Amino acid sequence: MQYFPIFLDLKAKSVLVVGGGEVACRKVDSLVRAGAIVTIVSPTIDRYLKTLVEQNECQWIQNFYSKDQLSMRYVQVWATTDNPELNHQVHHDAKQLGLLVNVVDDQPYCDFITPSMINRGRIQVAISSGGASPVLVRNIRQRLEAQLPQNLNIQADFAASKRNDIKQALPDVESRRKFWERFFDLPEVEVATSHQVLESCYRHLIDQPNTEVGQITWIEFGDDVELLSLKALRLMQQAELVLYAQDCPFVFIDSVRRDAERLAFADEVALSTMLAQAQKAQLRVVVLIPQTSTKFSLLIKQAMHLKLASQ
Repeated sequence: MQYFPIFLDLKAKSVLVVGGGEVACRKVDSLVRAGAIVTIVSPTIDRYLKTLVEQNECQWIQNFYSKDQLSMRYVQVWATTDNPELNHQVHHDAKQLGLLVNVVDDQPYCDFITPSMINRGRIQVAISSGGASPVLVRNIRQRLEAQLPQNLNIQADFAASKRNDIKQALPDVESRRKFWERFFDLPEVEVATSHQVLESCYRHLIDQPNTEVGQITWIEFGDDVELLSLKALRLMQQAELVLYAQDCPFVFIDSVRRDAERLAFADEVALSTMLAQAQKAQLRVVVLIPQTSTKFSLLIKQAMHLKLASQ
């Protein structure tokens, strides 16, 4: 992983943009929409930026760049001019003050980069190749845009509006997590276009007891993670505990739910003990075993009430 992904809260935070051309327009537009206090330094600026300045959306220092214009109040500095020498000077000055700086389209001079974004209101999906292939990123974005429903913003807004209500109804984090999983799986929620529909689903489900019990899903891994079935991937995302053979490739382990507990087992005896503890706690468990292995057959047969998921 070349860059650590992070969403930064820029509301009421000061950001300096050096340059006033087309590139600056794109960056300033995004920064203003994120709520940043943007200061532009440039002798001249694009018409769009002038409009933002006239509307008090950002500030303009109508002058050439000078090191004296930098200060510790800026959480980000952007160098967007078409003069590489000037951009590198901005980078040098910003680094001396310990400021995060981005020289646009000049990756070695970037402390951070901006990913391609898909926006559905509160839901944001960021895609990045670390600057390696913008065209590939654009293609991925187009595919995801076609897959993600437009009503995700409605769902997210509704969930946010219920944060206090659900804490009173379901006092512990685990029960709230399982409730939301059931809620967002409802067919009516997936196609909802109004707050009223979601409210109806919410009220109906909040009064229903959670009858979910623990389960164990056996998934065989091979050499190619892309051969996993959609069902297997879905169950891997729902698992609370993932048990995996020591020779399991990391790409399979990394495909499971991020907050699931992950434990390796060395043999059948160790696995049997882990499964017994998981069953007692009624956890949803995924067990990753080699495709060609037969030594776990007895354990699978003993779990007759549990589902088997394979490729």
